[in-house]
Amino acid sequence: MIDILLLIVGFVALIFGADKLVDAASGLAAKFGIPNIVIGLTIVAFGTSAPELVVNVIAAVNDNTEMVLGNVLGSNIFNVLGILGISSIIYPLAVKSNTTWYEIPLSLLAAVVVLAITADVFLGESTQNIISRSDAIVLLLFFTLFLVYNVAVSKNEISNEETEAKQQKTGTAVLFILIGLAGLVIGGHLIVQSATSIAQLIGLSERIIGLTIVSIGTSLPELATSIVAVRKKNVDIAIGNVVGSNIFNIFFVLGVSAVVTPVVVASVSYVDIAVNIFAGILLFLFVFTGKYRSIDRWEGVILISLYLGYLVYLIGF
Repeated sequence: MIDILLLIVGFVALIFGADKLVDAASGLAAKFGIPNIVIGLTIVAFGTSAPELVVNVIAAVNDNTEMVLGNVLGSNIFNVLGILGISSIIYPLAVKSNTTWYEIPLSLLAAVVVLAITADVFLGESTQNIISRSDAIVLLLFFTLFLVYNVAVSKNEISNEETEAKQQKTGTAVLFILIGLAGLVIGGHLIVQSATSIAQLIGLSERIIGLTIVSIGTSLPELATSIVAVRKKNVDIAIGNVVGSNIFNIFFVLGVSAVVTPVVVASVSYVDIAVNIFAGILLFLFVFTGKYRSIDRWEGVILISLYLGYLVYLIGF
């Protein structure tokens, strides 16, 4: 009963935090002329990735490395197949040129980098596959380049998209961003903590918990933020939030986690790595299907169906 109550409190905190965060971020974008896609790729993505970071650092300290990798991969798979699927069903997601040719390919590159740094046995570098601290430094260097890219975009790109952003004073907007981030982090933590407790009672493995309960729980901020953004017709924030969060999760969250404790990669995890890469490829291809550069409702249905199939696979194994 306590766990159920914590789940409810967590959901309330997530929705409240997402609403305040999107309003404040949109207001800042409108006030300073910063493109919504940049807000989505940085402030919103960082805030909604905070639960993954908190959970992963705790798991790394406790040497629960299966959960560390499972949470990152599971979150990224859910972001693309689940969140973008749901968001595009609510409202078709138009994709801008920068997102098409830079952000989405970068998120796909991040997925491929995970495969490359975990192929130690295949490359003959070790007797076991592991994400070492040197691998973690490489991930963090990629993350630094990603931040530099966003600074360049914010300086050079002019946003012409009209949004329903609420005009707020700078101080008020910053305050609401902090309140929103707090709601997202607290809500995500409560949901993961209570859901994991329930899952352990029914005997799920650490990997399955990481790929399902924990990853979905820590991705609920992305889901809440994207749905709120889509309903407000801020599709830039919806897409930027998901793509940016995927990049954050691998380059920053996984990088920081592996610095804390090197992550041992089980052979079964390569299925999850492959699904993550496939999701990235599918997202890139879907942008070019149809008449316009967008993710349409029928594509959203396919994404959701694939995610449900993946869950069936996990439960079966």
